Amino acid sequence: MSLYDWDFSAPTPSDMGDHDVPPASDRLAGKRVALLVTGGIAAMKTPALARGLRRHGARVTAFASDDALRYVAREALEWATLGPVVGGLTWAAEHLSDADPFDAYLVAPATHSTIAKMAHGIGDTVVASALISALGRMEQGRSQVLVAPTMHGTMHNAQLVDNSRRLAAQGVRFVAPRDAYGKHNLPDTELLCIAVGRALSTSPLRGKRIMVTAGPTPVEIDNVRRIVNRFRGRLGARVAEELIWRGAEAELILGDGAWRPTTPFPLTVARTFDAYRDLVLDRVRGGLFAGVFSAGVADYRPARQVTGKIASGQKSLMLELAPTEKVIDLACDADPAMRCVAFKYLEGVEEAELAEVAARRLDRAGLVVATRGEDTAGHEQRALFVTREGVTPVANKRAIAAAIADHLEGLATEAEQVRPAAE
Repeated sequence: MSLYDWDFSAPTPSDMGDHDVPPASDRLAGKRVALLVTGGIAAMKTPALARGLRRHGARVTAFASDDALRYVAREALEWATLGPVVGGLTWAAEHLSDADPFDAYLVAPATHSTIAKMAHGIGDTVVASALISALGRMEQGRSQVLVAPTMHGTMHNAQLVDNSRRLAAQGVRFVAPRDAYGKHNLPDTELLCIAVGRALSTSPLRGKRIMVTAGPTPVEIDNVRRIVNRFRGRLGARVAEELIWRGAEAELILGDGAWRPTTPFPLTVARTFDAYRDLVLDRVRGGLFAGVFSAGVADYRPARQVTGKIASGQKSLMLELAPTEKVIDLACDADPAMRCVAFKYLEGVEEAELAEVAARRLDRAGLVVATRGEDTAGHEQRALFVTREGVTPVANKRAIAAAIADHLEGLATEAEQVRPAAE
């Protein structure tokens, strides 16, 4: 039996109902999202988008124009949203959402015509009328409006740009379309979900530039071979994802260990230790609110790198190793005002000793995340959060990432409270 042939076995039993979605997070829990579907071919993807929003906890109601329902079945949207599609203006005034207000309006896909109607206050369809109300709620600080433009490249003209800039100046958020085949295409579902989360975030980290480092930092032996550790950067990626959802301008600097995160966020891959060091210092010198240094940085490198390829077949090969620079120290020296989160990893020690060793880094970092090899199993992990105030255990990668973001939020709040007094 090959990979491509069915053996006629039944599916694995599951407790999930037919309409249920596998939960991804609770970041949109308690939020009500209006999904406004207009008449572009990308409307066919909106049931998956509705389910994606629900995976993060949102309640979703779909509004669809008559043209949109040419490309996506009403029943598919109702199955995906667990409710009727609003397809016309009725006595219930669903487009005003007075009884159960929407926290966010997401226009996806947004056609050229819909953007023009938004900019000029034309409400000739249920979607356009809902958007007039949405813009009013946005101006009152009661809701957020997001637009995901999709259209052929020939329709990207001065009118589109002018109308979009006019709306953006009012506070409408435009989600960058996926650029492919000469068209503005609908972004991936997860990117749109994150965009909604960022728009609704009230975190003090909004707009703060934060660098997260993760993964190994390979050192070269010759032009072909290199020394690399087993770390892949999954925890650092979780931290970057958490910060992005909270509205931070976060970037992940990922050492090259083959693994890549699938969540869409700013990512730069460092192929070697030298590239990692230079990238980190470049970002620090550009100005950062904080740096989260979770990378498994190489401690040693070959004292001499061979040009070309060392011939194989030798009975033995001796390598002389020399210590590498401490990149975190270089970074802190480059900008002493940068808030620093450091990591410490040990094996074969008790937690008390781990915490004691980690505390030595508090001269550079306000928080040291200390982990042991014994506490790491697959995707699970246990860490000790070491600060000057004490030691706190945190279990699992998701909780560790959230706790790091909480720590940085506390620092951001302190900075905001100090600023007026200083001014």
